[in-house]
Amino acid sequence: MPTTFHDAPAWYRRALDVPYADRTVTVDGADIHYLAWGETGRPGLVFVHGGAAHAHWWTHVAAQFAGVYRVAAIDLSGHGDSDRRDEYSLARWCSEVMTVADDADMAGPPIVIGHSMGGFVTLATAAAHGDRIAGAIIMDSPVTAPDPEMETGRRSQFRDPKVYPDPATAIARFRTVPEQDHYEPYVMAHVAAMSLRPAEGGVTWKFDPAIFMPRRSAANELLATVTCRVALFRAEHGLVTPDIGAYMYEQLGRVAPVIEIPLAGHHLMLDQPLLVVTALRTLFADWEHSVPFERG
Repeated sequence: MPTTFHDAPAWYRRALDVPYADRTVTVDGADIHYLAWGETGRPGLVFVHGGAAHAHWWTHVAAQFAGVYRVAAIDLSGHGDSDRRDEYSLARWCSEVMTVADDADMAGPPIVIGHSMGGFVTLATAAAHGDRIAGAIIMDSPVTAPDPEMETGRRSQFRDPKVYPDPATAIARFRTVPEQDHYEPYVMAHVAAMSLRPAEGGVTWKFDPAIFMPRRSAANELLATVTCRVALFRAEHGLVTPDIGAYMYEQLGRVAPVIEIPLAGHHLMLDQPLLVVTALRTLFADWEHSVPFERG
């Protein structure tokens, strides 16, 4: 275990020790990388990261489901270790999610879990491919408010990624957008270390700045078109306020639970990962033993 993690709790070290495979599948001419845990032929989970993030933001969460599920965490095109494209679109990212689910050899339709920008990808996937997924979980993605990773006023923070002389310097400068009051430092250290790629003069961040060009204007309209099971997670100190959560609940036909993760900031897997795991386990158990409500 790297010295960066010497203060990490046992549960975190165990999660990072769960074996996983690096896999790649081609979607519309681009190689899409993803991580896969657990045995093939099991019920599936697909985790989708936010803007400028990558699959390893989910490692310490996703690995904890490997004993029961076939789990995948995707690098959307333009992120992580996936190829870059000349143009990005929500529809193409949805296709990448579904292709990864098919390639990972899951039993039946998967549940898709997305955070922030990845929550909008998950929402769009549920709207376009609702008959091919078992459910959608949208984490702190404020449909009625600008997403901080896609907001025009914030794009300048990502437009020209800096080059750092070495990984240690880059890791020390790693920040999220928006910033929040608390992070688990061992999670941040691992996520930052996995965010880097070589560049002339040192290292820089993996994401393609061009990912921030697609518009999200139709997200509000997608809520009413979702027919599969769906749940909303909101962080207590995140971007989905109680009012926004109530609005999304209404637009989803009053059949989608809105679950608050206490103490969490917007990047809830970075500051309250065990609460996220507990909430997911509880929701999965309910969905496995209940009949979904029908929209009125």
